[in-house]
Amino acid sequence: MHADPNQRDTSPSYDPVAHRVRAFGATVFAEFTALANATGAVNLGQGFPNFPAPDFVKEAAQAAIAADLNQYARSAGHPRLVNALAQVYSPLFGRTLDPMQEIVVTVGATEGIFATVQALVNPGDEVILIEPFYDSYPASVLMAGGTPVYVPLRGPVGSRSAAAWVLDIDELAAAITPRTKLILLNTPLNPLGKVYSRTELAAIATLVQAHNLTVLSDEVYEWMVYPPAEHVRIATLPGMWERTVTLGSAGKTFSVTGWKIGWAIAPPRLAHAVLMAHQWIPFAVSTPMQEAVAVALEQAEPRCYFAWLSALYQAKRDRLLGVLDDIGLTPMAPDGSYFIIVDTSKINVPVTGDSRRDVAVCRWLTGEIGVAAIPPSPFYSGPHQSLTDNMARFTFCKTDDMLEEAARRLQRVKIQR
Repeated sequence: MHADPNQRDTSPSYDPVAHRVRAFGATVFAEFTALANATGAVNLGQGFPNFPAPDFVKEAAQAAIAADLNQYARSAGHPRLVNALAQVYSPLFGRTLDPMQEIVVTVGATEGIFATVQALVNPGDEVILIEPFYDSYPASVLMAGGTPVYVPLRGPVGSRSAAAWVLDIDELAAAITPRTKLILLNTPLNPLGKVYSRTELAAIATLVQAHNLTVLSDEVYEWMVYPPAEHVRIATLPGMWERTVTLGSAGKTFSVTGWKIGWAIAPPRLAHAVLMAHQWIPFAVSTPMQEAVAVALEQAEPRCYFAWLSALYQAKRDRLLGVLDDIGLTPMAPDGSYFIIVDTSKINVPVTGDSRRDVAVCRWLTGEIGVAAIPPSPFYSGPHQSLTDNMARFTFCKTDDMLEEAARRLQRVKIQR
């Protein structure tokens, strides 16, 4: 369960700073990256590309700095970038986007999540999080004074596909109360790699409209979708444009996670609310990096960049799926993102103390096998963490050489069938 940072201890020893630390804590990524560094493990845990960004993207950043675009940008976004975003996304949303009123540039999609939740959620409001969720979701809700309400996806035992994990619409409907304000949706989904189908999204949209809710749709892996799967934007469904904030990420799209450039696309009413929160968080985002992302977006279509990116990651996905299958584990093939969830039930690892099994297995993989993976339990609420006992998350957004070295080390796990 998540601690409530608004609940005060009246004892003389109460320390509000320590209370906040207990409530939010360090991320699982910090823990396992540190462990991988300490042990010399191949890090297939944290999802950041370790290969160079495209030359045309880096050259655009260098040119922007040289051109002295180094002062504060417009708070809602550098004009060239919001215009480039409108050009790319207007046909995808089936409408002409207003770059000045319907797009807000944020410090990565993570700030987009935080700013949207701060803008729309009041103390006492409930926010539905579909499990597994990206770990910043509950923290953002709690810091707004809201209450996370958790509804898990469920997959059949022995599933070999992320698509087999489904949302029980009746269970989602039962979680909605008069206090429900927002549903957070992530498609393609980190950590599972599920891509919601049009039918699934339509069922969610029906509930959203029936209960007058808003959707925050985190779509940062939108260009990493593998045929025959199709990425459907929930904002494009009938009646959903006015109810949806859609997030995107240059870090994921152009392999520049350190630039921290993201964006929120929404109707003017919602975009303005996000902007009003955003102006008090960072105020503005790095100007030269915004200019560079604008240039990259302008060149993406002529270079067929998005199709190239999807094909690149599909090849890496298929390589790692083959390795995991070969050593006797059961990988769940993702239809999107750059993550693979693996069934680890065949690995015999002792669990000591109060450690969860998925954490123990990932520590063993990192320390003994030399390949870091992430335990998925932090992507679930306390009552549902047992669903992850036999799971680990690997990423494949790495160089081929690094994936080959991971494959060599993973042979040590090989399980007799």
